[in-house]
Amino acid sequence: MPPQEEMEQSKELLVNMGPQHPSTHGVLRLMVKLDGEKVTWCEPDIGYLHRCFEKLSEAKTYTMVIPFTDRTDYVSAISNELCYCIGVEKMVGIQVPERAEYIRVMLTEFQRICSHLMAVGAMALDLGAVSPFLYAWRDREYMYSLFERITGGRMLYNYLRFGGVRNELPPGIIGKPTDGAELKDKTIWGFLNYFDNYVIPEWHALITRNRIFEWRTKSIGQIPAKVAVAYGASGPVLRGSGVKWDLRKDAPYSIYDRFEFDIPTGKENGDVFDRYMVRILEMEQSARIVKQTLAWLADNGGEIMGKVPRIIKPPPGEHYQRIEGSRGEVGCWIISDGTANPYRVKWRSPCFVHLELMPVITPGHLIADVVAILGSIDIVLGEVDR
Repeated sequence: MPPQEEMEQSKELLVNMGPQHPSTHGVLRLMVKLDGEKVTWCEPDIGYLHRCFEKLSEAKTYTMVIPFTDRTDYVSAISNELCYCIGVEKMVGIQVPERAEYIRVMLTEFQRICSHLMAVGAMALDLGAVSPFLYAWRDREYMYSLFERITGGRMLYNYLRFGGVRNELPPGIIGKPTDGAELKDKTIWGFLNYFDNYVIPEWHALITRNRIFEWRTKSIGQIPAKVAVAYGASGPVLRGSGVKWDLRKDAPYSIYDRFEFDIPTGKENGDVFDRYMVRILEMEQSARIVKQTLAWLADNGGEIMGKVPRIIKPPPGEHYQRIEGSRGEVGCWIISDGTANPYRVKWRSPCFVHLELMPVITPGHLIADVVAILGSIDIVLGEVDR
């Protein structure tokens, strides 16, 4: 029976949320069937931000692909660069200097904090909390000023290179552990001290212990651990369902095996609140990793670029590289035919995988809960559509 006739018989209402709905975190269309205010069916409609990233990569040299990786998950650009660069380095056999590895990890974890602030701030705004969203942007502005000093870019960086990083850290950017109780201290240590003493306590006071936020998020959008695993979920979405899986611990890459940090998890039937709390706790762990990298960088020098061929031509073959991105497992499958251009670059998007959960977890909830559920899986449409 055609969908229209089914709805006429059941008296259901088809509602289009998007593609420009303010709570859809990008150019996304959600088709939702309603029985009163209760959702009975939901289906995402994607493709509004398709930019042919994978096809364009076939006509570019390996180095020219790096800026395109920035523009997939543009809220966590450094992570994408890291995944692609490690993959090519392993294919060519390039060794990365120790100092460059520490800078890479420092920036990736700093980026994770920046990304999670966007995630929890946008989710709070979706539920009517305007002030925390503005505070998140205030703190992200602090971080963007540091990214700009280091890389020259605020949001898209093109900073990582095969064999290391483009340039050394600016003088004085690291700062000291005792500096930075206020916003005016523009050093990395300054931000971390401010983050520990002000940002995290502020989020707990405004959101975590807010009864309205609890009512809107607890027991909403539950994802049982078995369902999360079956759908290939990863990152905070998977860990929010109680599955303790993190590539930084379980399949270490770069130099992550040198750092001490914990893996926060939620309950077995993780809900919106669990996914929120995992991100809050992950920011604290990322700050913990960054502090360890800063301690090493302050005491050790060295090269920031290894020996790299003038023209990158990996031997014929293929390699799949995965890392723990801000939103989950980012994967890059690279196929080489022995020329200076990749034969194929396939991107594994955690946001695309998590969006597939919407038809599973939204039915039975109210229409007002849909934006809370969508905010909790934290999608970026640039990565979904590519």
